[in-house]
Amino acid sequence: MAGGDGGSGEGGGAAAARPPVTVALAMSHGPGFPEGSPEHRYELRVVLDARGCLDAGAWNADPEPWPVRRLWPGEPPRHGDVHHDPDSGWSLRLFRTAADGPDAPLQALFHSPGPMRPGEYVTIVEADGQEYGYRIVGVG
Repeated sequence: MAGGDGGSGEGGGAAAARPPVTVALAMSHGPGFPEGSPEHRYELRVVLDARGCLDAGAWNADPEPWPVRRLWPGEPPRHGDVHHDPDSGWSLRLFRTAADGPDAPLQALFHSPGPMRPGEYVTIVEADGQEYGYRIVGVG
């Protein structure tokens, strides 16, 4: 995968390789959704370290992209992949669809302060700058 040393306390490749898991996120709050919306979801296929955090070392060592799907009502599923940068952290690169214009935003910042466990929360800043909270609703 793209550069980085796997540092920043987010895991490493020292332990035996762990299998990927799917992390399901449901919107807990955000602009226009003060009570959240379980229909607004993300699904990430990732490797977690022993603490349950995203494993930067595994990401760096994996020759395959880690897939992500954004599922919002009224829109076609948007596919993409997970990226890690040792300086800026994790992000989600979303690919354009046929309905998008050539200037459609593609990147979302992904803030995960800790373990990816059901009931925990993460923040996703969409490419348009809108910030949404998501609750982890499944890991498996």
